[in-house]
Amino acid sequence: MKKVLVVFAVVMVFFSKAQITDYQKMIDSIAQKRWDSTAIDIDSLANPRIVNIRSLKNDSVKLSNNTVIVSNTDETSPLTPSSILNLPTLKRWFFFGQNSLVFNQSSFANWYAGGNNNIGVIGKVNYNIVYKKNRHYLDNNIQMAYGFVSSTGQSTRKTDDYINIMTNYGYELAQHYYLSTGFQFLSQFTPGFNYANTPDPTYNDRISKFMAPGYLNVGLGFSYNPNENFQVIVRPINGKFTFVLDKKLQTAGTYGLERDGQSMRAELGAMVNILYKIKIYKDITYVNQINFFSNYLEHTERVDINYSGALNLKFNKYISGVVTIDMIYDHDQIKRLQRKQTLGFGLTYNLGYKVDRDTTTGVIKPFVN
Repeated sequence: MKKVLVVFAVVMVFFSKAQITDYQKMIDSIAQKRWDSTAIDIDSLANPRIVNIRSLKNDSVKLSNNTVIVSNTDETSPLTPSSILNLPTLKRWFFFGQNSLVFNQSSFANWYAGGNNNIGVIGKVNYNIVYKKNRHYLDNNIQMAYGFVSSTGQSTRKTDDYINIMTNYGYELAQHYYLSTGFQFLSQFTPGFNYANTPDPTYNDRISKFMAPGYLNVGLGFSYNPNENFQVIVRPINGKFTFVLDKKLQTAGTYGLERDGQSMRAELGAMVNILYKIKIYKDITYVNQINFFSNYLEHTERVDINYSGALNLKFNKYISGVVTIDMIYDHDQIKRLQRKQTLGFGLTYNLGYKVDRDTTTGVIKPFVN
């Protein structure tokens, strides 16, 4: 009986082995590999390793090598090399633009105290286009404005009119010190008149127009810029060119011309420009700019002085006010102080970018509200 059972067991084992095909072997191999890949390695838990995963705030973004996340800014002060070069990471091209439109209007009907209906508009643009690469810095600034007032019974009168285009190249020599060179062009759009002498002027009464005068300054020197609130530019070599391209205005003494029929006057001298910004309150800043020029070739002691002050008042993202004062003393033009003052409130819209670093996480975050 035992022999019969042994023979039966051997036969059964033989038949069971014969049932395992190559196909079944392949399926079993795949299943085993899948189990091995998902199974927990018990032995690895004996030596755990903690991985440091850096967390970011919800309003933060992480920088790649050449990308920075930026957003609109309400900053209205002039850009300086310090405000660009000291940023942690920056695109090579940087753009900022400010557009302002100011309205004023008065209307009267049976008003006992009297008055004259009038409407006035002033539009201004201020654009900075900056290129920065390593120690090189190129700043292009375009400032333009035009304003007029129209009153019943009077001709339309110009209240503001200027073109100011500046280009400056800087090379960082040491911390806060730059080799500086560039040019500045100044003029106006339309003819100007002396309304006190000619209340209802015609074109022949003009005392100025585009390129009459026009000014071009070209210089080479150095600049010191420790922070965005303070900058000094010194140019020992600076050429100042005055253009008067209107024959009617080409008379001796007009805009510093030395003889009748002269269309351009050239001066060579030294120039010093100082910028200083004061933050009076959270949304109130005062920007001072003063420029000195001395002519090497003639009367070095007669220094031309040009001062500009702007009090910027910000009420919200779109509404702001500005009070400006400009003073010029140029002995060659007029031996008296020239002064202009403006006050305006209106709409302001800024285009451009500002970068800020999160002090807790050390990453750049966008100003998104």
